Amino acid sequence: MKSLMKSVAAAALGFVAVSGVAEARDQIHIVGSSTVFPFATAVAENFGKSTDFKTPVVESTGSGGGLKLFCSGIGVQHPDITNASRRIKSSEVKKCAENGITDIVEVKVGYDGIVIGNAKSAPQLSLTKKQIFLALAKEIPDGNGGYIANPYMKWSDIDASLPNTKIEVLGPPPTSGTRDAFVELAMEGGAKKIDVLKALRKSDKKAFKAVAHAIREDGAFVEAGENDNLIVQKLEANPNAFGIFGFSFLDQNSDKIQGSKVGGNEPTFENIADGKYGVSRSLYFYVKKAHVGVIPGVQEYLTEFTSDDAWGDEGYLTDRGLIPMPTEEREAYKAAAMGLTNLSM
Repeated sequence: MKSLMKSVAAAALGFVAVSGVAEARDQIHIVGSSTVFPFATAVAENFGKSTDFKTPVVESTGSGGGLKLFCSGIGVQHPDITNASRRIKSSEVKKCAENGITDIVEVKVGYDGIVIGNAKSAPQLSLTKKQIFLALAKEIPDGNGGYIANPYMKWSDIDASLPNTKIEVLGPPPTSGTRDAFVELAMEGGAKKIDVLKALRKSDKKAFKAVAHAIREDGAFVEAGENDNLIVQKLEANPNAFGIFGFSFLDQNSDKIQGSKVGGNEPTFENIADGKYGVSRSLYFYVKKAHVGVIPGVQEYLTEFTSDDAWGDEGYLTDRGLIPMPTEEREAYKAAAMGLTNLSM
């Protein structure tokens, strides 16, 4: 009897989910990037206070995880918006389309830098992209046309000017947009500084990426999940360790952690904004057009996020560490958000 009742209830819920979207959910559901999470949360809180709509639920699932949830279907059981600290991939657009999601609105939020940071109680590190690659690559060229497992155990093994301490870097998992951007900007950038790999990139881009993107698995790099707060606690406990995270997180925890220089430039608001800091990326969110006008408040949430009060040069998101886009670029993305313009790859 109990199992029969459960089946009836499940069937009823399924019917509601398919046929009564507005009745079933009256609160926006947002997933995705841990880097965009604090910005989306700030907008959601402001939106909840300043409108008659419920405060949206925002979850930090990582960019890859968020896009997987977003692209899984249309209806109340699927999120309305997903945040991403990298651009959506064509394979993800295809997966969305396979599940009936053909109309997606892309909104670029602003910019962020990727930081290699450590506790303020330790010395500040100054690195090149080449040194970052040599510290974290799974394999490096052996000088004879082949590759060897990364032999560097201490920073000073790479360069005598670096600390005589064990390489220990806490970083994001493969589902993270921060990880994707880090391997593309820092690891690839460093690999291109090694002649044999630079040549490989010209002759076989796929083989080059396989080497440049592979992070070591011998304990020098530790996957720390999507919880950046946990990384800060671990860095404070171990001054010899480093962590990889977004600039906004450094900005919010500048009393405890510091960013390493990369290519002689510190990860500051100004250096990221004008492109001097070479490990920076764009931030986005994606909206399911089929949910606009069905889930209450989606269009109004877009209006709040793209307002000057939020993402403008003096907006409240800059207090959270967001690097705003130039005015012209902001206006273009605001127009796309207001007009619900379909994503164009």
